[in-house]
Amino acid sequence: MIEKTSYIDRIIQNRVVSHFIFWIMFFIIFSILAVLNSGNLKESILSYLAFLPSQLMAGYFLVYYQVPKLLLKKKYALFGISFLLSVYIFSIVARLSSIYFAEPFFREDFYQESLLEVMKDPLYLAIVYFPTVYVVVFLMLIIKVVKDRFEEKHQFEILQKEKANTELKFLKAQTNPHFLFNTLNNLYSLTLAKSDKAPEVVLKLSDMLDYMLYQCNEPTVSIIKEIELIQNYLDIESLRYNKTLNVNFKHSCNNIDAKIAPLVLLPFIENAFKHSAKGTKATPIIEIELNMTNNKLRFKVRNSKPTTVNISRSKGIGMENIKRQLELHYKNNHDLVIDDGHDYFDVELNIVLK
Repeated sequence: MIEKTSYIDRIIQNRVVSHFIFWIMFFIIFSILAVLNSGNLKESILSYLAFLPSQLMAGYFLVYYQVPKLLLKKKYALFGISFLLSVYIFSIVARLSSIYFAEPFFREDFYQESLLEVMKDPLYLAIVYFPTVYVVVFLMLIIKVVKDRFEEKHQFEILQKEKANTELKFLKAQTNPHFLFNTLNNLYSLTLAKSDKAPEVVLKLSDMLDYMLYQCNEPTVSIIKEIELIQNYLDIESLRYNKTLNVNFKHSCNNIDAKIAPLVLLPFIENAFKHSAKGTKATPIIEIELNMTNNKLRFKVRNSKPTTVNISRSKGIGMENIKRQLELHYKNNHDLVIDDGHDYFDVELNIVLK
């Protein structure tokens, strides 16, 4: 289906081929209608060929000069004069082609008017030859307008997509340093304490950075990769906080090959650690739940809130960043609910994965 669509697009984009197809199709349709009307195939074909030069000249003159150069530039008077004059001239051409080229082959004993006689009868030209010539011209104009609007819309969609991709790359460029900054702070704390856990944190961090730098360049990754990333992050934080933090991570997924935009879940967990591990609460709690059924992802994060709050703490870039990424990745296909309660901070994210 994709190859077929691409082939059709190439034909449409090729001006010579598309115009050739237009005139061939019109010839076939005109011939069929004419034969049904007169019953004479030879007469129909000759009549079409006789009108073809005037139709070609009138069509391309109107579509590629009069409309874009005069009408669309608001030169209405000049367009009106030019259009009336061209109608008169091309109707004369059509009449002369008919009486000197086509009619001698299927009519006998008929009078052939001179050029001057044809020019002196504008009313007859307007009634008989204007519709014959300009019906195909107006059809050509309509097709051209529709094609131009379609191309403009297509180009606009491409620009919007490129803009969204550029913005996503920028947001991801923010996300990675943001995560790295937080993790290095944790590692720094362990090294200051001369903890034996520091080498294990470095190893976990190495695995995470490998994933983030080299495996997250694609628009989507498998859900199992994101689960592994979350688990590595939890392991690092658990090594840092030891038993001073109660972390519970549950996940179930009926399709581990399902695809998700990378790094859209981790910032919520980062936020939970950032704010639950502060204050005077005896054992802060973080509960994480990830469920996926039939490409519908449900992700919940709950963290307890400290009994004392540092009002000067920075909001950071994480939450606003991830909200924007979700909007770009899953517009109209996600639902994010944040409940900032008295004792707990709850986040629930539902995504319909593509």
